[in-house]
Amino acid sequence: MSVSALAALSAALLGTLSTGSAHADEPPVADQGLLLTVSGSGNTWSRGVRLSCPDIHGRHPHAAAACEALTWARGNLDALPGEPQACTREFDPVTATATGTWHGVVVNWHKEYPNACTMDSATGPLFRF
Repeated sequence: MSVSALAALSAALLGTLSTGSAHADEPPVADQGLLLTVSGSGNTWSRGVRLSCPDIHGRHPHAAAACEALTWARGNLDALPGEPQACTREFDPVTATATGTWHGVVVNWHKEYPNACTMDSATGPLFRF
């Protein structure tokens, strides 16, 4: 490779690196809230709601408690405090999903539970809609 070709390649790489570092200084993603959905086995049914914290639009029936649980878990849906309760062993799977942003962090979460009671026990007020 010639010296001029190496110089051109180096300049291109430096330009790419400096462009990449500019993205690190960009502000976080604007909070759009979370789209929460719950669906039955094989997506036989589905329901959903958008949750923003604070819920100024009043879309989620338990918004204050759901936002409090999210805050407690620092946005980690796998760490929600839940509300443990006794559930039957009935197998009627449900899938819960959360997509969007929470405090500027992109969220793309889903989890299947053996039944609605088990989901409610694990997630508390978040998916009570």
